[in-house]
Amino acid sequence: MAFENFGGDDRDAGGDGSGHPAGSSGRFGSAGGHRVAFGVPPRRTRVLAITIVIMAVLVVLFLLFDGVYTSYLWYHSVGAGPVYRTRTLTQIVLFLVFGALMAAAVGTNVWLAYRFRPPLTGVSMEQQALDRYRMGLAPFLAWILVGVSVLFGIAAGASSAGSWRTYMLWANAVPFGTEDPQFHKDVGFYVFTLPWLRHIQGFLVAAVLLSLLVSLLTHYLFAGVALTPPTGTRTAGRFLGSRATRAAQVHISVLLGCLVLVKAYAYWLDRYSLSVATSTITSGWAGPTYKDVHAVIPAKEILLVIAVLCALLFLGNAVRLLVRAQTPDIDRGGHVWALPALGVSLMVLAAVVIGGVYPLAVQQLQVNPSQGTKEAPYIQRNIDATRAAYGLDGVQPIPYPATTGAAKNQLSGDAKTVAQIPVVDPSVVSQAFDEQQGQGFYSFPDNLTVDRYQVGSKTQDTVIGVRGLKPSGVPGSQHTWIDDHLKYTHGYGVVAAKTDAVLADGSPDYVEQGLPDPGAPAGYEERVYFGPGLPDYSIVGGLPKAAPVEFDHPDNASPTSQQSTTYSGNGGVQVNSFMKKLLYAAKFREPKILLSNQVNRDSRIMYDRDPGQRVRAVAPWLTVDAAPYPVVEGGRILWVVDGYTSTAAYPYSTTTQLGGKVNYVRDAVKATVDAYDGTVTLYAWDESDPILKTWMKAFPGTVKPRSAISPDLLAHLRYPQDLFTAQRDLLGRYHVLTASEFFAGTEFWNVPADPTKDGADGPPPQSPSYVTLQMPGQSAPTFSLTSTLASANGGTLAAVMAVDSDPGPDYGKIRVLELPPGTTAPGPGQLQNTFRSTYASQLSAPKTVEGNLLTFPVGGGLLSVEPVYAPPLAGPTTAPLLKGVLVAFGGKTAYEPTLQQGLDEIFGGSSGATTGENPAPPGSTASPLPSGPQADALKKALADAVAAQNTAAAALAKSPPDWKTFGEAEQAVQQALARAQAIENGQPPPK
Repeated sequence: MAFENFGGDDRDAGGDGSGHPAGSSGRFGSAGGHRVAFGVPPRRTRVLAITIVIMAVLVVLFLLFDGVYTSYLWYHSVGAGPVYRTRTLTQIVLFLVFGALMAAAVGTNVWLAYRFRPPLTGVSMEQQALDRYRMGLAPFLAWILVGVSVLFGIAAGASSAGSWRTYMLWANAVPFGTEDPQFHKDVGFYVFTLPWLRHIQGFLVAAVLLSLLVSLLTHYLFAGVALTPPTGTRTAGRFLGSRATRAAQVHISVLLGCLVLVKAYAYWLDRYSLSVATSTITSGWAGPTYKDVHAVIPAKEILLVIAVLCALLFLGNAVRLLVRAQTPDIDRGGHVWALPALGVSLMVLAAVVIGGVYPLAVQQLQVNPSQGTKEAPYIQRNIDATRAAYGLDGVQPIPYPATTGAAKNQLSGDAKTVAQIPVVDPSVVSQAFDEQQGQGFYSFPDNLTVDRYQVGSKTQDTVIGVRGLKPSGVPGSQHTWIDDHLKYTHGYGVVAAKTDAVLADGSPDYVEQGLPDPGAPAGYEERVYFGPGLPDYSIVGGLPKAAPVEFDHPDNASPTSQQSTTYSGNGGVQVNSFMKKLLYAAKFREPKILLSNQVNRDSRIMYDRDPGQRVRAVAPWLTVDAAPYPVVEGGRILWVVDGYTSTAAYPYSTTTQLGGKVNYVRDAVKATVDAYDGTVTLYAWDESDPILKTWMKAFPGTVKPRSAISPDLLAHLRYPQDLFTAQRDLLGRYHVLTASEFFAGTEFWNVPADPTKDGADGPPPQSPSYVTLQMPGQSAPTFSLTSTLASANGGTLAAVMAVDSDPGPDYGKIRVLELPPGTTAPGPGQLQNTFRSTYASQLSAPKTVEGNLLTFPVGGGLLSVEPVYAPPLAGPTTAPLLKGVLVAFGGKTAYEPTLQQGLDEIFGGSSGATTGENPAPPGSTASPLPSGPQADALKKALADAVAAQNTAAAALAKSPPDWKTFGEAEQAVQQALARAQAIENGQPPPK
């Protein structure tokens, strides 16, 4: 037997015995023996075209090199070179392996289709019409074969290179030590192995389908397949009474058999994928349901067997065709495709009936009439898996029958908690920070961070923010390339204020203002070259004797009213050569980087400066918390970034959103980014997490052990807010521990809307807050992250939830106080409505801002506190300052200038506890209104403030700015406002 005979017995027919038509001038020749002359372009045109192509290729190669090499330089600048090398090498290997496999599969099948083409004698009219294409392709067949193979290989290789995370998880997998309840496989199989098996399946489907398509096209082009049945004795004889030659049929039959085998492989994987899928019929839980276990999984197994049998029929059909090739008699009507066609029909019918109709019938006839009973075991699986996947398996709600009474000295047992109740809202006070501490060119984030620092002998909760650059503070005339990228390069220092106290005028009570004390060295490196909101890139550093060009901070004592500096650290990438300057000029599309004489051998370029962005680059397997926070530690400002390990492949666990869809998450890594040099350091936090262990195995040495965290840094670490928010959202349902109650859904809780905030689609969900409190079962007040949950039916308060955020033995312990049935307490929305109706005149004043509404379980009941802000009555200052505090306990409410006064009002003159705020001046009220001579003095103070503000604005608008006048005017503004506030509060004006 010889493959050459597949095309029929007339390959040697023709005028020259070559198997080609008479008059042929080559492999295919030309119709009628005439050569076809193609026009040749002039030599100059060809040279120009070749030059343009070469130039385009060189530009593309340069841009590719630019991206790869600058990434290499960046990773080495942060000490993460091994991460880049490991990831890049893995991507290259995957690209080459899968690209080569795809190219080999496609190329081999194209070659086989061409190799076993029939002779072009006595061809049909349809094939004669294709002669011109065959003649045009004839000189380029080898190039076309290579080009098509390489093209598909590149596409497959690029797709596989993008799946490097999936491969590395599979290659470095460690067991979870927990089995799923359906197939009794280790959870690691679903998290690490199944995704890689799915990738292999997808590659096989693509390889077989592409091979089939290019083979059919090649067979058609070279007369192995016809769209219309051939006519004529010689032509039809080769086609076995069909539209394809025997060789083409063998080839196609083998490929179809392989395709069906891949489908059988998919059916095998589908069974396991059900364990991580959300049901499309039932709602509220994930994983295989009764229908899946008793109908869908058996159906997949039956379909798997049918698919294997169908594949064997296709392969058997190829064998039959090969056997018939030995028979001299031609089977003109042999229905060799009858059995494979029957097999495909059976598989399609089974997929519809067994895979679709039967599960639907089971759902409708068996499950729906008694769904609660049928689904109970599977709901219980979902409850157990979800609580384990999100770290909620140890959470047990504690009944808390909140009292409605308010008696004198009732809060004495919770005096330590009351002493640190915050009256400063981190999302409101930012504007006051801007106006009082921004220094013109700087600003603070909209939401400040809550942390704790040692102030004197007390651990003080503080709101803290980094003074970052404010582009709007720079006059338009100074928005040149040098100003934007070489002069205004960094932020300056942190500013911190107490959370539980304000000054008499409602301004923040600062404990750190982040500007140097004249004549005294700073206590830490205050310059912030890495952080949110900085320019996309800055070029810093300079020659040793060159004058500093980077703006540092205003300084009234300086002749120029400002201080300048030159960066002297190791952050960023050195641009100390022409090549590096060229590469970065191309990267940022800015020729001035190459041409400016201010970019010299000592210059460094800083980019990708956001802390979260840097951590994601160094640890691309982490999900990064959305709120990095600053910490002053070891003489540096460090950004702390919480990193989560997560997956969406945990069996039976419900999916939620946390940087994407996930159904398992761990607080696995604490990362720091040095604000001065950008150094990224990763510390293992949850060292028992299997996903973290896997990635540490894949990137050895990248993550430091937890023991390497310094004590000073450890004291500032906290429980991440994004994780707590996800846990809170899930706990609204998954505090229910029995399947019957879960199915009924009557005990579910909702996350209440924040009644003090507005959003495009209504009030957003209430955000958790960092506070110091003592929950029942705690021995002392602890820095915690807390939130409330409301009942699903009426919006009344259902539970108070808090998690220990202080690093220590109880870090991450979630406590939930559940109000028993019959205990009625207003939820945030109801309580806010009460406040607004009771104190309508005070809260409806123009520009009044309602701060965050916090609830504390103290005194056997629930104490709610809400600060109220408003800007001064007139003048240039627009920042809202604290004007009063709303307080509620046991049905009683109060609105007073201070929290202490509000508590004493509710608890009969004395609450039994002292707050941490500064006492209000005697006789003050929530909104004092001066009159008579006081009113005139107030107007004069406000007028002076306006005049000083105008002077400051004029000094800032000059080019260059008059920093001395600006600083003096800003001081005058602050003095005038202090006089106005004192007059407004009934105090003597400051001297």
